[in-house]
Amino acid sequence: MREGAWFVARRSQGSQRRRLAGAAVASLLFITAGCATVGPDYKRPVVTPPEAFRGAPAADTSNTSIGDARWATLFQDEPLRELIASVLQENYDLKIAAARILQAQAQFGIVRSNQFPTINAEASAQGQRSSVMSSDREALTVGVAQLGASVAWEIDFWGKYRRATESARAQILATEWGRRAVVTSLIGEAANGYFTLRALDLELSIAKRTLETRVESLRLTQVREQGGATSLVDVRQAEQLVYGAQSEIADLSRQIEQQENFISVLRGQNPGPIPRGLGLTQQPQPPELPAGLPSALLERRPDIQQAEQVIVATNAQIGVAKAAYFPQITLTGSGGLASTALTALFTGSGGAWAAAASVVQPIFNAGRTRSQVALAEAQRQEAVAFYQQTIQQAFREVSDALVGYRRIRELRESQELLVQSAQDARRLADLRYQGGAASYLEVLDSDTRLFDAELGLVRAQLGELSAFVEIYRALGGGWQG
Repeated sequence: MREGAWFVARRSQGSQRRRLAGAAVASLLFITAGCATVGPDYKRPVVTPPEAFRGAPAADTSNTSIGDARWATLFQDEPLRELIASVLQENYDLKIAAARILQAQAQFGIVRSNQFPTINAEASAQGQRSSVMSSDREALTVGVAQLGASVAWEIDFWGKYRRATESARAQILATEWGRRAVVTSLIGEAANGYFTLRALDLELSIAKRTLETRVESLRLTQVREQGGATSLVDVRQAEQLVYGAQSEIADLSRQIEQQENFISVLRGQNPGPIPRGLGLTQQPQPPELPAGLPSALLERRPDIQQAEQVIVATNAQIGVAKAAYFPQITLTGSGGLASTALTALFTGSGGAWAAAASVVQPIFNAGRTRSQVALAEAQRQEAVAFYQQTIQQAFREVSDALVGYRRIRELRESQELLVQSAQDARRLADLRYQGGAASYLEVLDSDTRLFDAELGLVRAQLGELSAFVEIYRALGGGWQG
């Protein structure tokens, strides 16, 4: 065989040799399976959740949580449910999160492949013609055909690749929980966006109704001024009320179209109109909003689960870094067939093979391995701190949402009383003006107060619905389906 040829296992090896080779490979696999795995095994950090959420009703001690409810049963407005379903299907943030899962799965396949041997096959053919060196020697033409394969395998004796695979698997789970966190967030955004749109619709309706009342009041004031019963000052004050309502209508119309644009983009579509369903005050809410046990929040909140999987991944990377302290054991083999005649490639005696094992032990690398281990340990510490911070932030968000819902409901009830009082004050002011007992300035003031009170009530009603949605999001609801 000529210099430069390479070879793998010879096809004509006897059955006994094949049995011996198979037994050797099986032995190596058995040895590898029983190899030590360096690095710490994962243990969940100790977390002490509170016994109950601050702001939750004292009677809320059951395991039931509104966070376990499916969003399709929680929201009863059909256009809203269609909106949420569209968002969960077409939103680009969710598509990006899904693509990240595919990336993590591909990365897992790449990392896991390092645990197995690499086998390559190759075939080649070449020819060479020598020049005429003298008059008594003819030119020589030589051809050679080669067929072979090679095997290389770094035995994962210390668990470096197994730890890397463990880390990659945790990254898949982290990205999956990240996608679920996006789902939870998008449901909240869609619901709040829809409720905001319905609140703007209600404010616009109030503004238009107020404008009609003010236009009629202006007409009556003009009649009184023409009859000498009042002055031109009252007319100008009535005009101010009309113009104020008109400007409010224009601004609300702007906000409505912009809110529709926001919702359209949220659902992955170009800006356009949004179908409406129930009015703001008609939106059903559960009679009770149980928060459940704080300990269950650790399993339900996607961002907490995502943070924990990051700890698992960084913990496994410590083992990858520590494996560099130990020898690297590599097995290689090659073999094949070569012949100067293609027809004799499988019949001649041109077969050969080679096998080798190597051990490489790091001696000195200026502290690189030690620094890599320290880096991996520091990254794990960061992941643990972020995990604990995420849990505390989750407890705070739930508590804020519960407190906010209770206080905003009280605000809404007070605002309803304020509107009733302002309506009666507006009626009395108009009667006093018509009877000549008060100036039009009193009518102007009472009308402005009523308009502001009605808009304030709408905002309180919107705040109550938004707080309800925030409770659901803070408790980790929505990603279940």
